[in-house]
Amino acid sequence: MERKFEGAKVKEKTDSNELISKKVEDIKVTGKTNLKELITSYYSSGGFTSKKVARAAKILEKMFKEKECIKILSFPACIVSTGTRGVLKELLKQKKFDLVMTTCGTLDHDFARIFAPYLHGEFDADDRELHKKKVHRLGNIFIPNSSYGEVIEEKLMPMLEEIYKEGKKELSTFEFVWEIGKRIKDENSILYWSYKNKIPVIVPGITDGAFGLQLTMFMQTHSDFKIDVFKDEQFLIGKMFSAKISGALMIGGGISKHHVIWWNQFKEGLDYAVYITTAPEYDGSLSGARIKEGISWSKVKENAEFVTVDGDATVLLPLIIGSFL
Repeated sequence: MERKFEGAKVKEKTDSNELISKKVEDIKVTGKTNLKELITSYYSSGGFTSKKVARAAKILEKMFKEKECIKILSFPACIVSTGTRGVLKELLKQKKFDLVMTTCGTLDHDFARIFAPYLHGEFDADDRELHKKKVHRLGNIFIPNSSYGEVIEEKLMPMLEEIYKEGKKELSTFEFVWEIGKRIKDENSILYWSYKNKIPVIVPGITDGAFGLQLTMFMQTHSDFKIDVFKDEQFLIGKMFSAKISGALMIGGGISKHHVIWWNQFKEGLDYAVYITTAPEYDGSLSGARIKEGISWSKVKENAEFVTVDGDATVLLPLIIGSFL
């Protein structure tokens, strides 16, 4: 009998000689070692998270070569406040994914950074002092209010007026993202490349952020303007019920991850899955749930190729993607 475990076939036998026959190799690093060679050496080194990183790269490479596969990317907003935004942007620019699931904060940070800078900070900064100086702290990123709420309101409201005057008064979240992306002239933007390459970015929690607040304020004076999340769901019904093969790169948990695995249960589960998380499993949270748990829910196929990689996506994602992009 064979079973899949974290992307690798493991034969269940009483005789374990075959299972323990692979030799651990040393990682060889020189001044000439490139990123692909380094990640490849991780696989043969057999060392803890490094092997999972290499497995993630292999699974994604295989997934990207699968022409019939619907490829889904999900991530939380926090990493968009960091330089990792550049990796996400590049994935959309190169059309590596067909669909994106994310949170409202992604719109906030991506949009705000077009017009104003985010700053380096410290985890142990004095938050009382930052509050007095009107600076928000996101981990070790400092975000002046002038670079966030103020600039979003200043720049977004005229765009909303323009969209409304064009007669576009009932939009799905991904259609709304495209309308904003169309009005952005910045190639560093995730929203720009979503529009440019017509990659749907679905935001099921569209109200939960600065964009959501501005939309709420706009609707008070434009009562016939609506963001219809059920148009997104109808789109997903058409997309996922007809999908033969699907794969996902999921970064972090929450609504973004769940929307990916939820819709994949209707095609009997993901065929490829890579999940990067810092959350522990013991509290039963979705963020901490390993990919293999999804098999019991039919959200991941029994014979899927998958791996859960434990660690910080700002470190791991550039390594994994940079090894084959």
